[in-house]
Amino acid sequence: MIMAANPRFQMTLFAYFLTLLLSIFSSVSESSQFCEAGIGYRQCGASPYSSSKILIKGGTVVNAHHQEIADVYVEDGIIAAVKPNIKVGDEVTVLDATGKFVMPGGIDPHTHLAMEFMATETIDDFFSGQAAALAGGTTMHIDFVIPVQGSLSSGFEAYVEKAKKSCMDYGFHMAITKWDETVSREMEIMVKEKGINSFKFFLAYKGALMVNDELLLEGLKKCKSLGALAMVHAENGDAVFEGQKRMIELGITGPEGHALSRPPVLEGEATARAIRLAGFVNTPLYIVHVMSIDAMDEIANARKAVSNVGEELRSFLCFRFVMSPPIRTSGHGKALQGGLSTGILQLVGTDHCAFNSTQKAFGIDDFRKIPNGVNGIEERMHLVWDTMVESGQISVTDYVRITSTECARIFNIYPRKGAILVGSDADIIILNPNSSFGISATSHHSRSDTNVFDGRTGKGKVEVTISKGRVVWENGQLNVAPGSGKYIEMPPFGYLFDGIDKVDSNYLSSLRAPVKRSKATS
Repeated sequence: MIMAANPRFQMTLFAYFLTLLLSIFSSVSESSQFCEAGIGYRQCGASPYSSSKILIKGGTVVNAHHQEIADVYVEDGIIAAVKPNIKVGDEVTVLDATGKFVMPGGIDPHTHLAMEFMATETIDDFFSGQAAALAGGTTMHIDFVIPVQGSLSSGFEAYVEKAKKSCMDYGFHMAITKWDETVSREMEIMVKEKGINSFKFFLAYKGALMVNDELLLEGLKKCKSLGALAMVHAENGDAVFEGQKRMIELGITGPEGHALSRPPVLEGEATARAIRLAGFVNTPLYIVHVMSIDAMDEIANARKAVSNVGEELRSFLCFRFVMSPPIRTSGHGKALQGGLSTGILQLVGTDHCAFNSTQKAFGIDDFRKIPNGVNGIEERMHLVWDTMVESGQISVTDYVRITSTECARIFNIYPRKGAILVGSDADIIILNPNSSFGISATSHHSRSDTNVFDGRTGKGKVEVTISKGRVVWENGQLNVAPGSGKYIEMPPFGYLFDGIDKVDSNYLSSLRAPVKRSKATS
């Protein structure tokens, strides 16, 4: 499969997306200290609602396949009923959703919290980043575990420690940065024992995270055997390295050199190569943060013949807003919106990878040293609604699909997540389509002092967020505590693997066909 990994536009702005949150301490008392001193919090701590029972009345309940006016009854963190006119007792908290949409909380498939990268660490950790997410209507995210000196097990344990301060549900992808028999065995452990069903391969970042084609092929084969989804950051790292040298030789050392050194053609080439190699192995493929027409066209061509997944993203260009792949011109953004509306791109992620202005200044004299990444985890749900639904490019049910349900299906946790159905986790948002939102670096919940969408306004506001059956965002107030989040294990062999055995069988049968060859004459 191929997917567009990551969302952003305001013309150019929506073709690129996401990265933010807030970070801090690991106890409730420390959380309170952070709330008093931190950016954007009005209230933190326990929810004002002590009841474990909630009734959401009179809203339009929206799933990816259907919408209806109904009540939603939640008990002990689980959706217990979805139907009109539910009657309850006095011990139940009642929320009036008349005239509003009741939807599954967003699931962000692509984030980097507390990630050590380019001689620094992202400013948002697993508390601040998740708090920002909840304020924006996202109730689960999937973060990328980076191996420690190539060790998957060490990397996993490091991220388990980082995630102890979580305040919402989360899952893990795993990056693969080297290849040997130990890595191969550790991949099996990650899938069979640790709840990881996806592995990411970087075709960019030469000398750091980048893998060559030989390693990629080995990884694709292993992913297939384990029923794990292969993910690819598609840029030609060797060519990008050459482009960087070219810019420096020309005296272009500022942030403009970043995009100039990695043009769309290099994203398109790597996307095409990854798709073809995955096709050769016959395994699903997920392309993260699609940022160009070049890459999207390759995905569109591939999806005519095989199942691939594409994810879309992000931001806009300035010294502080460098990310990879880079922000493109507005024409790419409009095209990516079209790809999202027609299903070429299947979901929206953020690649939330936030650095503050001090960290970005590491590359003030050399764009190659600017930490790559921007915010988006808090803004995603609002920007997708305003850009895609309010403009009429997609329906309300499509909105639920690309922000929540499709991610849950791809990573094999549906309908536990991504649905308003009886038995599903009570991760729910109430969105008012008639309310307006505004984005500002002074009021967001990320610890970053900048925001790539600063000044952006629009229609459609998440007024209530319910996480695991608790109201955590209402009336502009966050009610969260570190340590309340839960790790969600994701089983292998999701729906993208359906039919692979049959294709393999047909291929093997074709190899057994009799072939007539003329004998060589002496």
